[in-house]
Amino acid sequence: MAFRAGFVVMAPDADPEIHRASIKIPKFELTIVLIQLMNSDQAVDVCKDLVQKEGIQSLILCPGFSHEAVAKVRNAVGEGVAINVTRGDVPSVMMTAEILAKEGWFPEGH
Repeated sequence: MAFRAGFVVMAPDADPEIHRASIKIPKFELTIVLIQLMNSDQAVDVCKDLVQKEGIQSLILCPGFSHEAVAKVRNAVGEGVAINVTRGDVPSVMMTAEILAKEGWFPEGH
């Protein structure tokens, strides 16, 4: 049996029904799903589906997830699923924010 992980990433204009991919090898499966930026309700629904319908054992959440959103996911999927949140050091976070702003990810003034 393979270890199954899910990586949930927030992106503008993402549709989790369309924007998803899986990579599978005998001992590991990774499912990547893009969700709408800052949509914690959609994140909860996607994570629950990944766990209940696809047997995901470990969730990896992108840095855009707030502590509150991580808690919502935890409560939705239960204690038997590992929750990991990707975070970077300060210089990396600042670089990423600058790139995303240039690419139009955030509303004006943010």
